Amino acid sequence: MSLLAVSDVITGYGPTIVNRGVSLTLEKGEIVTILGPNGAGKSTLLKAIAGLIKPRAGNIAFDGADVTGLAADVMARRGVVLVPEGRKIFVDMTVEENLRLGAYARRDEAAVEADFETMLSFFPILAAKRRDRGGSLSGGQQQMLAIARGLMTRPRVLLLDEPSLGLSPLLVKEIKAIILGIGERFGASVLLVEQNAGLALAVASRGYLMQNGRIVVSGPIAELRDMSLMRELYLGGVAG
Repeated sequence: MSLLAVSDVITGYGPTIVNRGVSLTLEKGEIVTILGPNGAGKSTLLKAIAGLIKPRAGNIAFDGADVTGLAADVMARRGVVLVPEGRKIFVDMTVEENLRLGAYARRDEAAVEADFETMLSFFPILAAKRRDRGGSLSGGQQQMLAIARGLMTRPRVLLLDEPSLGLSPLLVKEIKAIILGIGERFGASVLLVEQNAGLALAVASRGYLMQNGRIVVSGPIAELRDMSLMRELYLGGVAG
């Protein structure tokens, strides 16, 4: 039984269909990536899994239970948390306040304090800027804050939507190290949506290629690298 299983999911907005019968799985401890061009439906799928939109058809199962259509707050309490594209931190709140907001639904106060200190240790720049407003941070620092805030919920599945968007190559390397450390340090599985193929293929063990709302290629990363369809549809001349 997979930790997360998406089966034949269809999503849309108004008359527009976005995801067209998408199926994928995520196992405990895995990092899995969804690749694809803009408009392929990657972010919409993450929103459906996280409970931000309701699928029109299909099934989403988490830890063996049907969670299709459950609200985002319910999904977060169950352990499925989305770090959205564009970071979406609270710019007028301090770094510390943003982090603590991630644990708003938790009642284990001692564990929350321990996790807060863990975040400051895992993200040293956030420790140095814990009293600063979120809006004063650089793009890379805001992304780290968004990931750390998601981890404060103690997720079992962390959904990462375009974490490298707009970041310099140096900061992308830092984000890569953070993603690789999430499973080992926090025990969370990661479902990663990325357009940066170099990053995605470097951190994931398996991948799915989405185009026009459908999964057109899937498999272990080593196999995806060698697929002519993968290169034709998405990778082109991207190295790594």
